[in-house]
Amino acid sequence: MAKRVVTLGEIMLRLKAPGHERLFQSPALEASFGGAESNVAVSLAQWGLDATFVTVLPANPVGDAALAELRRFGVDTSLVRRAGARVGIYYLEAGAAQRPSRVVYDRAGSAMAAARAADFDWDRVFAGAAWFHLSGVTPALSASAAELSLAAVREARARGVTVSCDYNHRASLWTWGRSAPEVMRELVRHVQVGIANEEDCQRALGIEADLDVRGGRLDEAAVRALAERVLEAFPNLEKQVITLRESHGADHNGWSACLHDRRRLLASRRYDIARVVDRVGGGDAFAAGLVYALVTSGDDQRALEFAAAAGCLKHSVPGDFNRVSVAEIETLLKGDASGRVQR
Repeated sequence: MAKRVVTLGEIMLRLKAPGHERLFQSPALEASFGGAESNVAVSLAQWGLDATFVTVLPANPVGDAALAELRRFGVDTSLVRRAGARVGIYYLEAGAAQRPSRVVYDRAGSAMAAARAADFDWDRVFAGAAWFHLSGVTPALSASAAELSLAAVREARARGVTVSCDYNHRASLWTWGRSAPEVMRELVRHVQVGIANEEDCQRALGIEADLDVRGGRLDEAAVRALAERVLEAFPNLEKQVITLRESHGADHNGWSACLHDRRRLLASRRYDIARVVDRVGGGDAFAAGLVYALVTSGDDQRALEFAAAAGCLKHSVPGDFNRVSVAEIETLLKGDASGRVQR
């Protein structure tokens, strides 16, 4: 029987400028769907796990289309509530060379932003669940979404479900009254596996570190120190995982990750991604890979390598969802990064 994993968050309508154009340079936008926790659910469902996505969507054609897209990938949407007035939207402009990508959110008043903890039957949500995953994006939406996120991790832990959280700091969303560290520090006290990039650890949790990879340089000692500070601040954490992106340009990144299990710091292999097609969703692909490998193998080093490879391959796939198979990830793990045509 497939292990059941639950994710909770917001799926959005994604509107992207064609190619590498600026927003509205052409009178057209490419429409698809995506969002942190929904991206994770899609990957896990594709890889054979029983993935349930919990959210609120309006009962209108846009909400219907979002549900249909999730179901197309095998995600269980039986616990999605149909309520509210609108689906959240984000606009994407893909960068190139030294021009960074740009995201503009239009999520205020969305169905998920108005959701409350009392809207969900937590016994149904976590019945038979082995794992629960959420991100720092959801509590950033509104005061009620923050209360919902905190209730969800508490309910999961009360039932013995392992909780992972991608800290995912989105500065433009934290406008409703409380700061990210105020909310996230309370939430992370109920988490066993923390996932973040080096910036998320600092901005979401308020933990200082002398680490900056914008120039393309990584310092293992600094990464270790950051992970240890997070683990010291949160005794409940069993693992702190940090993704490391070396930004040489918008379409040329170095990619790797580390995992600290309170005994040692494990490092993944490093990937040089010289032609980034779409980096949005790369962190979610990594999180999904980590959860998948921990649930199915329980081996930290394998989970770290599988996650890094999954995140690497996502950079080659347009859209939020990581449309790659376990077999393709395993091929990359075996060292085949040639990109040769397969016939």
